[in-house]
Amino acid sequence: MTTAPARILITGASGCVGQYTTAWLLEHSDAELLLWLRDPSKLSAIPLDHPRIKLLVGDLRETDRFATDLGSVNRVIHTATAWGDPERAQQVNVVAVKRMLSLLDPDKLEQVVYFSTASILNRDLQPLPQALAYGTEYIQTKAQCLKDLEHHPLAERIVAVFPTLVFGGRIDGSSRFPTSYLTEGLAEASKWLWLARWLRADASFHFIHAADIAAICGALATTPHQRNPEPGQGPVRRIVMGQKAISVNEAVATLCRWRGVARTPGIPLWPWLIEGLIRVLPIEVNDWDRFSIRQRHFIHNPVTQPERFQLTSHGPDLETVLEDSGLPRRGQT
Repeated sequence: MTTAPARILITGASGCVGQYTTAWLLEHSDAELLLWLRDPSKLSAIPLDHPRIKLLVGDLRETDRFATDLGSVNRVIHTATAWGDPERAQQVNVVAVKRMLSLLDPDKLEQVVYFSTASILNRDLQPLPQALAYGTEYIQTKAQCLKDLEHHPLAERIVAVFPTLVFGGRIDGSSRFPTSYLTEGLAEASKWLWLARWLRADASFHFIHAADIAAICGALATTPHQRNPEPGQGPVRRIVMGQKAISVNEAVATLCRWRGVARTPGIPLWPWLIEGLIRVLPIEVNDWDRFSIRQRHFIHNPVTQPERFQLTSHGPDLETVLEDSGLPRRGQT
């Protein structure tokens, strides 16, 4: 007796992570893929006529339009999100998620991979109270949704993934995949190396390439789901996706070498100096910005790479990511 291929719903399928994930599943699985997106013309990396793909064209707030399709899926990879407008963020990031989950068939559903953001977790992968207290509309709605999911009837089937800083695509748009906001910003960041080379900051962070996010999600979606094996968590499994932490100083030094900019001894950016610059310069800083400035070290333990699933990272270090992004070295065009 043969088993029918899995049916996997991917929301936000036209985005950077959505397209990398869809491409991974097309190559490494036989699953039928339901791609929920607003604009099919943005699918640059995915063939629209692929026999294993079905498009669900509409806004996430129009959930009931796709009730029949939602009731047929075995897995969900929920990448869609909204920010900027508080009302839309609430409707998309909280209300629509709950409605979508209510339309899934518990007898068929095996797993939901829910995308959040590492910004709402502390070092030990516990929710940050400050995220709900004074985060942006995006941060607050993501924090609220995670809190709600912990008590959802499907909680034991949910894997919440928390990307760190995401690279993807190429800065000149030549990749078949969309360019992430972080990769787009590399060219602009390079213009400020003349200043950054003079500064030193006591801060650190993780990053990850969208291809590695896709590999992790693909591994989760194509292997049997299990109850949360992670210690110190609730029923919803939490996975922070990122490479080994790198300091801001290391990142600037790498960019300087890449662009042929000489590094100087440097001036430490003490907290009192940062506060002074904020007051003097025309910079708008909200409560969440101030909390982030005080925190400085955005690192997590554990942090997950594809190697945890016996796969190989596409972007294991910053030099590889810069090469992949197409950022020219000094002297290149």
